[in-house]
Amino acid sequence: MTETPPPARGQVLLDALGAEAERLHPELLASFRRPSAVGHAEGVFTIAGSRFGRWSALARPVVGPRLLVTARGRAVPFTLMTVSGRSPSGRATLDSVRVFGFSRGAQEIADRLTVSVRPGLVRNLLGSRGRVELIEACSVTPEGFLRMSTVRVALRLCGRRVALRGPLGVHVDLVDGWDEEHRRRTIDMRAVNPVLGTVLEYRGWYREQDRHAAAQPGSQPGS
Repeated sequence: MTETPPPARGQVLLDALGAEAERLHPELLASFRRPSAVGHAEGVFTIAGSRFGRWSALARPVVGPRLLVTARGRAVPFTLMTVSGRSPSGRATLDSVRVFGFSRGAQEIADRLTVSVRPGLVRNLLGSRGRVELIEACSVTPEGFLRMSTVRVALRLCGRRVALRGPLGVHVDLVDGWDEEHRRRTIDMRAVNPVLGTVLEYRGWYREQDRHAAAQPGSQPGS
């Protein structure tokens, strides 16, 4: 019996986009199709973090570690590590860890993407414990960039899923693009609460490294 080959680096996004993936910028499409399951990238956020600072830590007992950041800065170096795989049901997954090099110490955000049963959607479990669940719509911008926008958000606690709506909700919009002049990837993410405004943001650039990641993302809850 032959083993199933590992999925491409961005298989979860390719599966979600379907035929729409062909509209991606050639550099993004080539990166997503790369056969290596492990990805490592380094870059700089021109701005990153939360304006609520240490107040963000108050939610950590509920949402768990590796989800919130308690600092904010400019010209913040960061590392992105990814591992693509498959869930027990065979759907493509993508585990990511972003390490922010804030001046007062490194902080991490982890998540796991899994293809949804509905075309065009992915399920995103945030943090080491996957207690915050986003359902995100994947699309391609006119420039050929990948856009991911939240359609639903829920809190998973004690085996239950509680939908977060209205003042408790958050809308996340992320655009992963390409800077032709500097030959590098770009990233722009903003998470907005209808009452508090922007609760987390980061935007900047990064380049994928040829070498394998020195460290791999930790395990995530099963899908």
